[in-house]
Amino acid sequence: MIGEMPVFAAMKTPSSARLVGRLAASGLAVLTASVWLALPTQAEAAGDLVRTTRGMVVSSQRLASEIGADVLREGGNAVDAAVATGLALAVVHPSAGNLGGGGFMLVFTKSGEVTAFDFRETAPLAARADMFLGPNGKYRKDSNHDGYRAVGVPGTVAGFDLALNRFGSRSWKELAAPAVLLAEDGFPLTDAMANEFRKRKKEWLKFPSSAKVFLRPDRSAFRSGDIWRQPDLARTLRRLQEHGREEFYFGETARRLAADMKAHGGLITEADLAAYTAKERPPVRGTYRGCEVYSMPPPSSGGVALVEMLNLLEGYDLKSLGHNSAPYLHRLAEAMRRAYADRARFLGDPDFNPDLPLARLTSKEYAARLRKSIRLDRASPSDPARFGNIYESEETTHYSVVDAEGNAVAVTYTLEYSYGSRIVADGLGFLYNNEMGDFNPQPGRTDRRGFIGTPPNVIAPGKRMLSSMTPTILARDGKPLLVIGSPGGRTIINTVLQVVLNVVDFEMGLANAIGARRVHHQWLPDEIVSEPEALLPATRRQLKGMGHTVRVGGKIGQAMGVFIDPTTGQRLGAADPRAPDGSAAGH
Repeated sequence: MIGEMPVFAAMKTPSSARLVGRLAASGLAVLTASVWLALPTQAEAAGDLVRTTRGMVVSSQRLASEIGADVLREGGNAVDAAVATGLALAVVHPSAGNLGGGGFMLVFTKSGEVTAFDFRETAPLAARADMFLGPNGKYRKDSNHDGYRAVGVPGTVAGFDLALNRFGSRSWKELAAPAVLLAEDGFPLTDAMANEFRKRKKEWLKFPSSAKVFLRPDRSAFRSGDIWRQPDLARTLRRLQEHGREEFYFGETARRLAADMKAHGGLITEADLAAYTAKERPPVRGTYRGCEVYSMPPPSSGGVALVEMLNLLEGYDLKSLGHNSAPYLHRLAEAMRRAYADRARFLGDPDFNPDLPLARLTSKEYAARLRKSIRLDRASPSDPARFGNIYESEETTHYSVVDAEGNAVAVTYTLEYSYGSRIVADGLGFLYNNEMGDFNPQPGRTDRRGFIGTPPNVIAPGKRMLSSMTPTILARDGKPLLVIGSPGGRTIINTVLQVVLNVVDFEMGLANAIGARRVHHQWLPDEIVSEPEALLPATRRQLKGMGHTVRVGGKIGQAMGVFIDPTTGQRLGAADPRAPDGSAAGH
């Protein structure tokens, strides 16, 4: 608990004023528009490697990374820095950083304790399994992603609070201070943010509360370098600063949120908010070539699928096959195919599915049986009669934190779609999620068109929707080695998998491991999707000759990682070059 001796080493706590002073001194606090305008509007050297002997924060936004690093510099621990970074991302990375969404946090302490915090959103108490079906009993297209009824009960504030109570050494008052300043006084929009705001102008105009935040008063689009201020969000953050979790779930914020929902036909009530709880769960554990693997348990499918694939691939000498060669990618795709099929068939909220076969799915014996079903010269068929695919947005965000004491934190959280529902909570300043779309929308319907109707992930009141988020920590000899995660919807699991393989099997440096071209297979649709220039023409021909369908898609994932050199203890941080504003910050 805050105020008691934390599990991490006791640290001197600087005052909120001192923390803000540090930010001002480093150019992070927003004192005047002229101060901010002196800063560049694009992330500098995204994807480059940053080295430090002490603490490191890597996130999708430079300002948030710097704020987290400053908390470490002032003596806060990795969980403190993770919370401050997450609150800052709610201001400076609105496409996925959030107060109105949810996610997962994995914590590895210097004493060797590893635990997972589940703050995934839940279905409102008035939700029903058939709530997105029309009078004919058929799914109403996009109804589970659009509008106020698509919003799940937010979990981020509760999750951060639970983690602070377990491991933190700082208060809400201190950790929210930088985010308050950023929201109140503003910061210059980067090129990437300004372009995103402009592209979504029609969406903002659908909702007056959103237009108020994402457009100028004359409803024109913001431009790169404009100072973007969010006064409503600042006031919400100030209330959190003073009252913490209770404010969000029982206070003025809860009352306003429930009133906004009622006014627009949403389902979330004050009772839903009061009933929400974040949960601490044991992580999924595995081993891979001498490394211990820790990742998220259900309701995330990420950890189970990752460990299942690593177990299966451990039976092959991947390095001898060559990185992104046809034989390597064939084995990779076959492992992905089987893990994603099991994801669809078995996984969901463990509190509603008490008999999830996690031990079997993550066992070496099960992987050995799966391996026997793979032909090395031919692709396996994906059976659409058994499993399908539903859309899961690629807009999530991940950040990784390591402190000087050796504590490590991996956080992935989301609003679902980019900018969630695109609806700003009226008077509160933050975006609502549209996570109800991650449930199976039509019970019993599983078909070629991309639906899954299997029971584990069907909507029920209070249930958590299945996720692909995969915050992961690899360790060796009981000490953290790699802290990694990514956004990317269904591609998250395979992004993390390939970074792990690049580090462990191909012995790449962190920046190269993260920047290397990636592929994706998710059972159905039955195809390998590759990033542009990921495959040589000859490799593509070989894969097609094996029976694979190969399609060139867009960028896959935006991994954020920290590697701890086991010999020197040096922390190496790298943001994915696919993330335009991503950055690593050390001290």
